[in-house]
Amino acid sequence: MRRILFWFMSTLSAVVLLFSYHTSTNSVAAAQPTPATPTDPGSTTVEDTTTDDAASSTPAVKTTPATKTASGTYTGSRVNTRWGIVAVQITVKNGKITNSQAIEYPHNNFRDQQINAYALPILNQAALSAQSANIDSISGATVTSDGYISSLQSAIDQAHL
Repeated sequence: MRRILFWFMSTLSAVVLLFSYHTSTNSVAAAQPTPATPTDPGSTTVEDTTTDDAASSTPAVKTTPATKTASGTYTGSRVNTRWGIVAVQITVKNGKITNSQAIEYPHNNFRDQQINAYALPILNQAALSAQSANIDSISGATVTSDGYISSLQSAIDQAHL
């Protein structure tokens, strides 16, 4: 009887621990792009091409080319990550990203400082090399990387690149 009770309690404890384990999930808030207006350069408009004899209507998408190159400094949205806020600022000259840097990032403890001292320069250089937010996450700094990429995309969207 004692063995059965021990076995039952062990199994119950294992099941409780299994179901209470929280996996790390990507808690990065996605940057919400602002809808383009027809007067914005590089905006996208949708035309309805419905005909009477068509069984289904398919809207046609037309993209207006940008008429001027973006220049200036753009700050991406503040992305709330598991470890803190991440925000990226880019400098654009003649339509090219000339500088990218994290202006806000987790630095509350020694481990945050250590991780970000390593990861942020790599992310900054990757953004310059790629000229987009299509960059790889840094192993060991995945949460910060995801926040950086989201904020970078927001800044790129503001610059209309």
